[in-house]
Amino acid sequence: MRYAKRGPLRFTSHRDFARALERAVRRAAVPIAYSQGFTPHPKISYASAAPTGVASEAEYLEIGLQAPVDPGELRAALDAALSPGLDVLDAVVAREGTSLADRIDASRWRLELPGIEPATAEAAVAAFLAADEVLVERMTKQGRRAFDARQAVVRLAVSGGPDAPSGATAAPCAIIDLVVRQVTPAVRPDDVLSGLRVVAGLEPPVPPRATRLAQGTLTPQGEIVDPLDADREDATIGGR
Repeated sequence: MRYAKRGPLRFTSHRDFARALERAVRRAAVPIAYSQGFTPHPKISYASAAPTGVASEAEYLEIGLQAPVDPGELRAALDAALSPGLDVLDAVVAREGTSLADRIDASRWRLELPGIEPATAEAAVAAFLAADEVLVERMTKQGRRAFDARQAVVRLAVSGGPDAPSGATAAPCAIIDLVVRQVTPAVRPDDVLSGLRVVAGLEPPVPPRATRLAQGTLTPQGEIVDPLDADREDATIGGR
């Protein structure tokens, strides 16, 4: 299944969303399967959840069911049971074989930088791409850690599209198109923004806004293939 986190609900943590989804499953009377053992849990697994505070149009999860259900009806029932802003967008039958996580190796992001002129952003992007290595730091559970944010970046460009950024006014706002591979440690949009600050001193006067637009398999042409595409067929969930 693919779902989105939009508007104020982008501040929902992954744990909060998981609880909300389990409540929605109960309200929608979904025949969900449970794990075995002394403390059975709903069979729900998530693939590469976006950080708290980040909007996304491409979050993915898998659920196991006890009985066949029409994918369209399941999507509509769960979407109706969740709060507006947590929106279920697509559902397909999962075929036997690779897991959903195995089909996701890259993400595409839209970064909005209010108060930054596009020309200033272009100069910073050029400096970032010209660097062989861009070391940034992030606080982890093991303490502060330094790592290279450059090697994971496949595409980094200032968008010249006509679309206005969210809540745009007459103030300048650079929009960056970012494609990043999933590596260990994961390179997030805020890491790339830290890298732009390191190499070019780029620092928006107000917090940037990041939106994940796509996740999936990265092709040699730089496109990202939806991980659900391989499963699309006319069948009911639970059927084989």
